[in-house]
Amino acid sequence: MAVKWSGGHSCSILCLNASAEGLVASGAERGELALWDGGGSPAAQLRLPQADDVTSVVFSARRPSTLYTSHGETISVLDVRSLQEPLERFRVNEEEINCLSVNDTDSFLAAADDSGTIKVVDLENKKVSRSLRHSNICSSVAFRPQRPHSLVSCGLDMQVMLWNLQKARPLWTTNLQECDTEEDSSQSARQFFNPPLAHSLSVASCGNIFSCGAQDGKVRIFRVTGARFERELEFQGHRLGVSQVLFMPETYWLLSGGNDGKVLLWDVSSDIGNQQKSPAKSLQKRKAQAAASSRKDGKLNKVASNEHAGAVPKLTIEHGEKVNWLSCAEIKGSRRVLVADQSSSVSAYPLPEA
Repeated sequence: MAVKWSGGHSCSILCLNASAEGLVASGAERGELALWDGGGSPAAQLRLPQADDVTSVVFSARRPSTLYTSHGETISVLDVRSLQEPLERFRVNEEEINCLSVNDTDSFLAAADDSGTIKVVDLENKKVSRSLRHSNICSSVAFRPQRPHSLVSCGLDMQVMLWNLQKARPLWTTNLQECDTEEDSSQSARQFFNPPLAHSLSVASCGNIFSCGAQDGKVRIFRVTGARFERELEFQGHRLGVSQVLFMPETYWLLSGGNDGKVLLWDVSSDIGNQQKSPAKSLQKRKAQAAASSRKDGKLNKVASNEHAGAVPKLTIEHGEKVNWLSCAEIKGSRRVLVADQSSSVSAYPLPEA
């Protein structure tokens, strides 16, 4: 069962992030920002200027006390040791920001917005170094670990792109709709009503594997090889759109959250272990698996796999509400998945050991 973290917000929570030191930040509607300690109690609260919705919160990997937040078209830099007025503000985006990402050297910050633009800010010189673009809303952007000049992005144009900050154009682009239709022409009618608008990205700790969640309910896994990427695996994760995907640190365990109110945990390590393995073979292997674990009402139960299920989740959490954001934190020696939904509380669920 979930443990509810309450008292930090009065509005719907839109985003979450956990620091290396175990502090959790959450952003909500109307400019609400909260910090939570390891016990799930509010440690500090702040209402950001103009009361714009807080849409993304990201801790610096190099300086865990530094928190980057987006609210409206503004990026605020905060010191969590004294949560007061922002230390700095950047107003470089022209429309509402949907997602922030900071590279692991804390030298560049990327902000993706509703115009489809990704503004890349040089944090040392405090100015925009690159302006990258999608043709529709850019919903997610993520720097690749160990590659501070490389990032991936996705948007409602159904495009997934690989960028290098030394170039203004993407190194590689995939259109999710075209990619699927080429493989199975019978999907075209379904996609007309439920197109694969891309909502969320997450890059694994290795930096070469990343995941994308889309409106068609599918989770797609890609592998970066040089200046391009290829689809490694694809499975139907949710009955409705996949709003969030998140690779857990130092593993190939992937969390997905959907508009169907489910949070699923996938172990894709066996599918991406062999670089020569094709997506089709990966799917066949997953279909052949006999059983998987499912969590419902706080209990682990064995459920038989369905030959049409494709990949089967290692764990199913029946959260019950549309998932706005997912995060993962080490709390009191064990891992928790943190879920933000339409409510003003954070839900914390225990995760199995690897």
